[in-house]
Amino acid sequence: MTTQLFDLAGKIALVTGASRGIGEEVAKLLAVQGAHVIVSSRKIDDCSVVAGAIQEAGGSAEAFACHVGNMDNIAALFEHIRAVHGRLDICVNNAATNPYFGHVLDTDLGAFNKTVDVNMRGYFFMSIEAGKLMRDNGGGAIVNTASINALQPGIMQGIYSITKAAVVNMTKVFAKECAPMGIRCNALLPGFTKTKFAGALFDNEDIYKVAVEGIPMGRHAEASEMAGTVLYLVSDASSYTNGECIVVDGGMTI
Repeated sequence: MTTQLFDLAGKIALVTGASRGIGEEVAKLLAVQGAHVIVSSRKIDDCSVVAGAIQEAGGSAEAFACHVGNMDNIAALFEHIRAVHGRLDICVNNAATNPYFGHVLDTDLGAFNKTVDVNMRGYFFMSIEAGKLMRDNGGGAIVNTASINALQPGIMQGIYSITKAAVVNMTKVFAKECAPMGIRCNALLPGFTKTKFAGALFDNEDIYKVAVEGIPMGRHAEASEMAGTVLYLVSDASSYTNGECIVVDGGMTI
């Protein structure tokens, strides 16, 4: 028996932070399933590389630069989506920042503001703009990339962990208030995943060893192992899944 539950043909999908890591893998998988993917991150050249790879593989994609910590950039992105596509079916808020790695007492205002602007304010207003488009076109799906740091603060990652905890509650807020409009909102909480973004953790042998020893599966995750959960959350396979924050960590938080 075959199923079309994961078919995204005809869907318009926006993925932020899509020039590398988890975002890149999500963008490529959504395209394989038939979505037209708007590949977004801060640098247009990096976005274009990923969009080009999707196109070469037979998928549909375009690149659009957007720094989600910049409100003018967010406005320009959604003006483009309205003008070119007229709707948005899927929004994956994946862009994030973690500029400070150190003891919480040494966090300065610059690192605090940058982390909050991207990880909290950015996700919030991206979700608002996406939600408005979805409301006007019969619904859609929003997925936020949070982190297991939202549940158990990461070592030397205080403000980052705080913002990711906020993303979890933000997800529930949008899920509760937007469901009557046909909009579902869920979150992915990745565990210890090999990405350039997490480089500081992988470069520190002591932290890496402690982290892996605490994972029942005995290894870190690859970015591609996060994409399947996002596909589930944006597809008809999760049609009654709303406000959920799915942990994908190899059992680390057990």
